[in-house]
Amino acid sequence: MELAEKVEELKHKIGRIVKRRITEFMELHMKGNREWFLELCFCILTANSSAELGIKIQKEIGEDFLTFNERELATKLKMLGHRFYNVRARYIVSARKFERIKEIVTVMEPFEAREWLAGTVKGIGYKEASHFLRNVGYFDFAILDRHILRIMSDYGLIEIPKSLSRKKYMEIEEVFKELARKVSLKPGELDLYLWYMRTGHVLK
Repeated sequence: MELAEKVEELKHKIGRIVKRRITEFMELHMKGNREWFLELCFCILTANSSAELGIKIQKEIGEDFLTFNERELATKLKMLGHRFYNVRARYIVSARKFERIKEIVTVMEPFEAREWLAGTVKGIGYKEASHFLRNVGYFDFAILDRHILRIMSDYGLIEIPKSLSRKKYMEIEEVFKELARKVSLKPGELDLYLWYMRTGHVLK
C-alpha cells in the first residue's frame, strides 16, 4: 500500500479526532501573546525530547514560564524529567524578550515568520518553528521530526539525511507537500495522520 492510500484509509478512522485537534489550533490562533508564548515554550521543550513530555511540563509550569528565573526553571524541568533542563531553561528565559510573540509573528507572512523564528529564537530550528506555527493556526509547513522522516523513508519517499540543513529541510518539505496535495490535506493536517501512524496518538 502506498502512503497516500494509507492516509486515505486513516481519514475514515481518525478524521474526526484530527479535525478536533485542528479546531484547538484555530482556537489558540485567536488567543493572545501569553498563550502563544506558552506554546513557543512547549516547542522549545520538544526539541530532542517528546511531545508527551512537553505537554506534561507545559501543563505543570504554565504561566511560570514567564516568571521563574533560570535556576528555578531548570530545577523544575529536571524534576519533571526533562533531560536537557539547563539548556532549555536558558532558551526559555532568553525567549522572554519575544514575550509579545503573536504581535511579532502576525505582521509577517507565514514563511517569513518561520525564517525569523528559526534564525532569531534560541532553541528554535525549522522543525520547531514549523511546529509552533502549526499549533497557533498556520498549516502550510511540514514538521520533519524523526517519526515523520522515518515514515517517509519506510515508504520510499526519501532517504533520511545525516543532518537536516535548511536546504535539505526544504527539499524534504516539498516531497511532504506533494503527498499532502495527493490526499487533499494541508501539510499541518497531514502531519497529524503520519504522527498517528508512528505513535498511535494524535497530539499537538
